[in-house]
Amino acid sequence: MLDQIHLLAAVTVLGVLEQAYFFLQVIYARRVFGISPPEISGPPEFERTFRAQVNSSEYFPIFLALLWQAGLFFHQGLAAALGLLYLYARYCYFMGYRASSSERLAPIYFSTGVLWILIAASALGILHFFLSHYVGLNILQLLTA
Repeated sequence: MLDQIHLLAAVTVLGVLEQAYFFLQVIYARRVFGISPPEISGPPEFERTFRAQVNSSEYFPIFLALLWQAGLFFHQGLAAALGLLYLYARYCYFMGYRASSSERLAPIYFSTGVLWILIAASALGILHFFLSHYVGLNILQLLTA
């Protein structure tokens, strides 16, 4: 069983570490700019860092759900590779947004594209499972016949 999920688990841990890094960057920015919680407004540099972290945190549960669904129902290796691409795009998004709000656009579009691919892989894998398990129709056998 573990050999079927180890790549997904590794990407999940990397994702959690990335989220922790983003959170620590907000703490650091609060100290640099003298902004105490619960305040969320301040210099543009702080606000961009804060928004980048919050935006990344908002998408993280969606990413995790799709990563695991695509990995379990479609293909673990593909899902893990897409997960790494997503995490890299999110890192680029965070660093770009922290520097300038316009530099966040290309990475956010790329990471959104990765999420759409994970959605497609998840949907295809789940559809295949339902058709083979409940209807007795194995699409893969039909396609290779």
